[in-house]
Amino acid sequence: MDHQPKFFENLSGTGKAIGVLTSGGDAQGMNAAVRAVVRMGIYVKAKVYFIYEGYQGMVDGGDNIVEVSWESVSSILQVGGTVIGSARCKSFRTREGRLQAACNLVQRGITNLCVIGGDGSLTGANLFREEWSGLLEELAQKGKIDREAVKKYAYLNIVGMVGSIDNDFCGTDMTIGTDSALHRIIEVVDAIMTTAQSHQRTFVLEVMGRHCGYLALVSALACGADWVFIPEYPPEEGWEDSMCVKLSENRARKKRLNIIIVAEGAIDCHNKPITSEKVKDLVVQRLGFDTRVTILGHVQRGGTPSAFDRILASRMGVEAVLALLEATPATPACVVSLCGNQSVRLPLMECVQMTQEVQKAMDEGRFVEAVRLRGRSFENNLNTYKLLSHKKPDAELPKTNFNVAVLNVGAPAAGMNAAVRAAVRVGITEGHKMFAVIDGFEGFSRGKIKEISWGDVGGWTGQGGSILGTKRTLPAKYLEKIADQMRTNNINALMVIGGFEAYESCLQLHEARSCYEEFCVPICVLPATISNNVPGTDFSIGADTALNAIVETCDRIKQSASGTKRRVFIIETMGGYCGYLANMGALAAGADAAYIFEEQFDIRELQANVEHLTEKMKTSIQRGLVLRNENCNENYTTDFIYQLYSEEGKGVFDCRKNVLGHMQQGGAPSPFDRNFGTKISAKAMQWISKKLKETYRKGKIFANTDDSVCLLGMRRRNLVFQPVAELKTETDFVHRIPKEQWWLKLRPLMKILAKYKTSYDVSDSGQLEHVAMHSQKEVETGTI
Repeated sequence: MDHQPKFFENLSGTGKAIGVLTSGGDAQGMNAAVRAVVRMGIYVKAKVYFIYEGYQGMVDGGDNIVEVSWESVSSILQVGGTVIGSARCKSFRTREGRLQAACNLVQRGITNLCVIGGDGSLTGANLFREEWSGLLEELAQKGKIDREAVKKYAYLNIVGMVGSIDNDFCGTDMTIGTDSALHRIIEVVDAIMTTAQSHQRTFVLEVMGRHCGYLALVSALACGADWVFIPEYPPEEGWEDSMCVKLSENRARKKRLNIIIVAEGAIDCHNKPITSEKVKDLVVQRLGFDTRVTILGHVQRGGTPSAFDRILASRMGVEAVLALLEATPATPACVVSLCGNQSVRLPLMECVQMTQEVQKAMDEGRFVEAVRLRGRSFENNLNTYKLLSHKKPDAELPKTNFNVAVLNVGAPAAGMNAAVRAAVRVGITEGHKMFAVIDGFEGFSRGKIKEISWGDVGGWTGQGGSILGTKRTLPAKYLEKIADQMRTNNINALMVIGGFEAYESCLQLHEARSCYEEFCVPICVLPATISNNVPGTDFSIGADTALNAIVETCDRIKQSASGTKRRVFIIETMGGYCGYLANMGALAAGADAAYIFEEQFDIRELQANVEHLTEKMKTSIQRGLVLRNENCNENYTTDFIYQLYSEEGKGVFDCRKNVLGHMQQGGAPSPFDRNFGTKISAKAMQWISKKLKETYRKGKIFANTDDSVCLLGMRRRNLVFQPVAELKTETDFVHRIPKEQWWLKLRPLMKILAKYKTSYDVSDSGQLEHVAMHSQKEVETGTI
């Protein structure tokens, strides 16, 4: 749907004052949110105040409420926790406390509050808003404020952002801090797996999350744990026997270790707690396995925020300021949140009520309902975990007599192996024989194909690169040989995991169907490339891991530049012609500029950037960071930009350059890539099974329609299967990028946060929506 762009220039913050506070438990990424609120607030000419130590600081007033400047939030993007402090506050729960808080805000003219915290903090803010006019009336009667102030500051606007590692807030897919907490958990699990393997041990890991099992569930998915205990899905009666049978079966299959993950709020079906110690004692008594317990504790709250959390928090912070500027006395307090890849605004109390409903459902033993209320993301994770973790006995598996082959194409991307593992296991569960092709289409043409079993892919989720091997070779030059191999091995369907080459390969197979009947089978492409340049999807497997590698390096480089002062670093990222890594890396690392192919630039813009940095060197922030995509311009190379900056900045700053290279392709996959790869692969395999049933005629498969060669991608809020033939019109084949890319809309965000004047299209900014409930059918079919 074409819309007229709506720019926020019409929204002025002149005369408005915004207070920002963090409350409740801390979470990584809170600082990125604070930074975005401050800078966006100042950008729209509002006054912005820090409220230190959460509600306690609001009640105490004085030096706890301070007006801040642009530079006040410099260098906090990469810091975990919250620099403005957070405290549990008993006095704010009393009317006297709130009366004092209102008095402190009115004295400074603050009538807009941005609260970053969990459901308790946000509920408190809403109550404060409802009482506001009454509190002002009372203050006037006591002579603490005058009648003019009661009229002038009659309304309080509240916008919430959920900062909580637990991801226990309904209405949002991810809360600020959850992804970083998963990073901490997965780092620990990966480390523990190496020692457990050496000693053939069983490890019981206890993770945080209070009454929410999200962290436990997703980390179990991401590391392929043998068993997981979460409060929303208690094990059935007799779980002790089932678990011990599963653990000993795994040992019998030559698996040298077992990982069991326990959420801190885990319960059995009678609402009795299941503790990590209880699980350990059970394993030792029943099986005699050498078993250790590791309680992760506050490690999960610490450390630097992940790239995902920084971008999420920056987007939410800007959205929160827009929501405050647009708020009227009639607008309910709202939460800015993420649904799929889309910013949304939801009524705060609807979210809080649904969050409380989950707890109520669990207390009353309505666990199916509790899972449904947690939302689509939680439900999908749970369904995928159930599919992948327990292998049914062979006698119970259906037999379809279909053979499905899986292969990797293009450059390696972290998360490919997780996708292969999920495809193989779901395929076996559906009753198919699964085949692995070694070295892409080149290997296929040479007959490098073998059957692959459930156990063969154990432990693959955490492995980087491509275990099957991958090549960039397209099938066009080997069509005859590949058709031959498909016939010889009786391959009835293909799953191709890779980047732009995978998409092109499947287009070629689709076009070759008229000559080779062997290609008339269901074919599914899963996008996996660090460049994130595949049409039909907002995200590709591997891009998140690469982004984290870039951001980690940028953090170190910024630290080095801060030490030497007056230094600008120019960093070259990969991505082909796609500027995703450079642009999002710049947003997540707090860079001053990012040069990309999609937004042409000339010498005047380079000059303007140099002048901008010269001005910056006069402030207290004496360092600069500039990212450049490898193919953004054939003449303005990294060397050219480096030399230009060096010459123009003489006497003001010196310059260094850094080409990041292939380190962006390596490393263990991030939790996001493991989880995304696993989920879309499982979904793709179910689609293949459905297509196989639909196209089976007279003892053979014949699929020749466009919709039997699809790419599965994430589009805004949904996972969608799109025929590759239809995606052709959306593709720039010369530069190997989609013609339209969603992340370009976030480009002005990076510029605003780096103090550039720019236009920002806010047409997509959420109108207030209601919290949607999804039916089981929607979740299963993926129509959400």
